[in-house]
Amino acid sequence: MPTPRQRGAQSPAAVSAIGLRKSYGDKTVLDGIDLRIPAGSVFALLGPNGAGKTTTVQILSTLIAADGGQAQVAGHDLATAPQAVRAAIGVTGQFSAVDGLITGEENMLLMADLHHLSKHEGRRVAAELLARFDLVEAAKKPAASYSGGMKRRLDLAMTLVGNPRIIFLDEPTTGLDPRSRHNMWQIIRELVSDGVTVFLTTQYLEEADELADRIAVLHDGRIAAEGTADELKRLVPGGHVRLRFTDPAAYRRAALALGEVTRDDEALSLQLPSDGSQRQLRTVLDRLDAAGIEADELTVHTPDLDDVFFALTGDTDRPKEAVR
Repeated sequence: MPTPRQRGAQSPAAVSAIGLRKSYGDKTVLDGIDLRIPAGSVFALLGPNGAGKTTTVQILSTLIAADGGQAQVAGHDLATAPQAVRAAIGVTGQFSAVDGLITGEENMLLMADLHHLSKHEGRRVAAELLARFDLVEAAKKPAASYSGGMKRRLDLAMTLVGNPRIIFLDEPTTGLDPRSRHNMWQIIRELVSDGVTVFLTTQYLEEADELADRIAVLHDGRIAAEGTADELKRLVPGGHVRLRFTDPAAYRRAALALGEVTRDDEALSLQLPSDGSQRQLRTVLDRLDAAGIEADELTVHTPDLDDVFFALTGDTDRPKEAVR
């Protein structure tokens, strides 16, 4: 049976864009970006402050118009069939659409009315989604009394009332505690297993690594790189093995035995380039064994998405959305 990633690779495009452009005054936010997102997959868009992640979501969800380029969502052209696009998608923004003055159930029924569901069908859909998102006990309580995680679950449940096949999630876990974030991740995985396509923007690199089939890094209005998490990590050099010693004599002998290493005489540590493979690590250990040397500490560092992000954007902070 094909994996989700393999299914995504074989699927038609749920979202495609060529040359999308957007400016605000003399500030170019999107400078001709191309996207192709297979149906039934998770696509993550990363970028530093002001990169335009939210602008991209707003264009693709028909909230604002692009200045140039073409895009199709669910097979419909953004420019000529915006209503058809809206009928096929759901959007959960950075800021909750939940009305805190009414109950969770009333929020759901209001959304059902907006989708022109009958009273009976609306109550059925609301009840199913409240149960799915573990909100039954809180359904009769004002949404203002909900925790941050509960509000985000209700927000996403409201998005699903119309049964969208493509969902845009703009930083859906910002501000959530680790448990609530992991709960949201599980919900997203379940949606994708049902065939839903998820377009995700996030300020958490770990989130993209955990969820996304493909990741794009947006920088200076352009896609700086795109691929699977593993493909992006291979773009960045810097993997290494670090050995630390407490015995200065063992440290010096190890430096001679291993050859090309970076020495830190003060910390008694050696660093040598590594791709993180088992074969290369075994070679290092075999050389130490042959010389009768035992390191006190061995650590392996392989590039992660943090390294990729910093290398591609030159930024020193984790990405956070600024441009809307």
